[in-house]
Amino acid sequence: MKEQRLLQQLALIILCITFPSSTLFSAGVADSLLRTGWKFSPGNHPEAMQADFDDAGWQQIELPHDWAIGQGFIPEGDGNTGKLAWKNEGWYRLWLNLPEELDGKRFYLLFDGVMAFPEIYINGKLAGKWDYGYNSFYLEITPWLLENQKNLLAVHVDTRPHKSRWYPGAGIYRKVQLLVRNPVHLDIWGVSLTTPIIKPHYTEVRADLRITGDDGLNENYSLNHKVLSPDGLPVAAKITPGLTFKKGKCEIQTSFILSNPQRWDLDNPVLYRYIVEIVKDNQVVDRVETPFGIREVHFTADNGFHMNGRRIQLKGVNLHHDHGPLGAVFNRHAMERQLKIMKAMGANAIRTSHNMPAPELPQLCDEMGLLLFNEAFDKYDSTAGITDTTDFESFVERNIRNFVQRDMNHPSIFIWSAGNEIPDVQWNQNRGFNRLHTVVNAFKKFDPSRPVTLVCDSYESASLRHFDLYDVHSWNYGRRYRLARQMEPNKSVIISESASTVSSRGYYETELPAKPTDFSNKQQLSSYDLHAPEWAELADDDFMWQQEEPYVAGEFVWTGFDYLGEPTPYTNQWAQKNGLSAREAARSSYFGIVDLCGLPKDRYYLYKSYWNNNENTLHILPHWNWEGKEGQKVPVFVYTNGDCAELFVNGQTQGKKCKDPLSSNSVERFRLIWKEVIYEPGELKVIAWKEGVSLGEQKVATAGKPASLLLTADQSQLTAGSDELCYVTIQAVDMLGNPCPLAMNQLKIELEGEGQIAGVCNGDPMSLVSFNSAEYPLFFGKAVIVLKAGNKEGTIKLKISSRDLKTANLEILSMKK
Repeated sequence: MKEQRLLQQLALIILCITFPSSTLFSAGVADSLLRTGWKFSPGNHPEAMQADFDDAGWQQIELPHDWAIGQGFIPEGDGNTGKLAWKNEGWYRLWLNLPEELDGKRFYLLFDGVMAFPEIYINGKLAGKWDYGYNSFYLEITPWLLENQKNLLAVHVDTRPHKSRWYPGAGIYRKVQLLVRNPVHLDIWGVSLTTPIIKPHYTEVRADLRITGDDGLNENYSLNHKVLSPDGLPVAAKITPGLTFKKGKCEIQTSFILSNPQRWDLDNPVLYRYIVEIVKDNQVVDRVETPFGIREVHFTADNGFHMNGRRIQLKGVNLHHDHGPLGAVFNRHAMERQLKIMKAMGANAIRTSHNMPAPELPQLCDEMGLLLFNEAFDKYDSTAGITDTTDFESFVERNIRNFVQRDMNHPSIFIWSAGNEIPDVQWNQNRGFNRLHTVVNAFKKFDPSRPVTLVCDSYESASLRHFDLYDVHSWNYGRRYRLARQMEPNKSVIISESASTVSSRGYYETELPAKPTDFSNKQQLSSYDLHAPEWAELADDDFMWQQEEPYVAGEFVWTGFDYLGEPTPYTNQWAQKNGLSAREAARSSYFGIVDLCGLPKDRYYLYKSYWNNNENTLHILPHWNWEGKEGQKVPVFVYTNGDCAELFVNGQTQGKKCKDPLSSNSVERFRLIWKEVIYEPGELKVIAWKEGVSLGEQKVATAGKPASLLLTADQSQLTAGSDELCYVTIQAVDMLGNPCPLAMNQLKIELEGEGQIAGVCNGDPMSLVSFNSAEYPLFFGKAVIVLKAGNKEGTIKLKISSRDLKTANLEILSMKK
């Protein structure tokens, strides 16, 4: 009882830091999304920050914006970065209309991400700048604003100093907000919540508040605190009275006890809300509402990862930041779609490879019940905006501060990552361990509640014991964690990148490879899922290793989705080695479980069969259209969560196969394979069983010639004036409605009404057709069109036609909320 009374006492610590005074303001706050009204021009415009600069010929654009994605591909360009013209400089201009009643406030600009090295000007004056293109940052612009007149915001962006191993995007590719605050206000990201004590009958919630106080009148303020349950009911409240804020920054700590807390979990992602108000003379001068979750997580040395008292195997995927045909432009609906597709497969975790994500990603993970491996950097070099003149310590301090303070209230985040595959850090070259220590310490300074890791790939480097500087072993590929685990067995292991199996959706070569690196010269990779680079492995290998090594907490597959750039193995270097021009190199990856458009490859069902325990999986590959191969052998694979299955061709059994859980050949543990099925047109059918109980059957029919197009939209209505998207899948079918798996028909796309085409994609890593083209081919029977609502209400009318095929039409409503 004494402990309980002590926990219930108000903890209050106030630390004040002075800074120069500024003007006093009246009550009221406002946030504005700066989405429309922008003008953009690529290139060097030295006077573009000036109010009298003539921008009449500039493009009118909306944010977020990626200037390279709409320019078309460069056939001879570098496939490693997507064959897109992202290396350039450019200018953005926007006139800010500030109503008179907002005069006297404090104004901030909050940028979620700008690629790269942005310089922000207000009315011709440099207000601030940033370097790391993946991080969020803010700056105060009050001193440069002009009262009672328009104010010019100009942003110069320069990607030329940035280095990348994939397509990074170019421009203001995430949202921008104008924040208006009173003289006394909570800092941006000024609320940090932790739950240091979690027990079945109560939890302690600790709030650390950072407040900017600029009230020269020495007036009294109070703080109103409230916690709302996941059902919206008040469960805790208190008042902190008698505070003064005079020309400084203050840190205030307080705590609450919540009885019988509901825990955030993968299948129960419940969120509480903490609300704090700054009150003066019974008037609220600032108010911040922060969702948070209550969960207990920890790693064990020999039994992996635990949450809320039970072991959870991490079934994760790596996701790059691009959204295929949208480029680097962040869109919440596009991100949510990716996560839904991954979660339906059985994934329970995401790794943000290899950079700080948009702030909406951890929000979505909180809401959907996904764990997040939150990574800061790829390397400590120009991929992170570090140049020859960068002061590393100050760079790390401000970047990790922003990152952690922005994201730390998200229960989905279970670990921070200090970087990925950094050779000189792993081998302690160029002060590698010192730099790693700086980054890890910064994470610990701003969030002592979570573990920190470094993702490694140099097996022998473990002999130098860099793992002493962080909390969890994280290693990529090939059981490279073995030495580190042997030297330090008291730490758990995460396979931070697994598989890197490569394939093209819908493409098959009936001669199975003798080894994973037997790549063809056709610039496509067989979807039998038996190909991987020399440094990687098959999906089944990682399944097997985790079965046999319970200290491995789980895996993060490389990758969940295909992405722009890194087209292993068909890179520019491959083309040159094989006597081909750079034009023959691909422009996007083959690694994805899902293709660049979001269409699942066969591998999706292999993972689903092993990961998703809530649904039965039964999937046959390949297609059954093999004209010219009659009487020849065509391998047939079945992915199922069942133990055994029987295969039929036109009703004739091909035999029964069962998985072998004891096999040292990983493929035999997780797949059912008939290698010598004699092809004859008609029907493939499989019936599967699990523990003797039938799971059902699946059929694949030989399709006739394409006859029509089938359109399927992921939603039927969009909100006018928003950034909501509708993904429309186009599929060629024959006269009987059977999918046509080999259709490559050219499509003509027409759109009428209150909407626009945000992008077109077909999943072909070799395609150089622009993502905004009105004519686009199918790729093995499918393509995807992304629609965006206009600013007015009405109907969006989509018409897709193709020679000799029946035209398809679709209508989507665009409505105001």
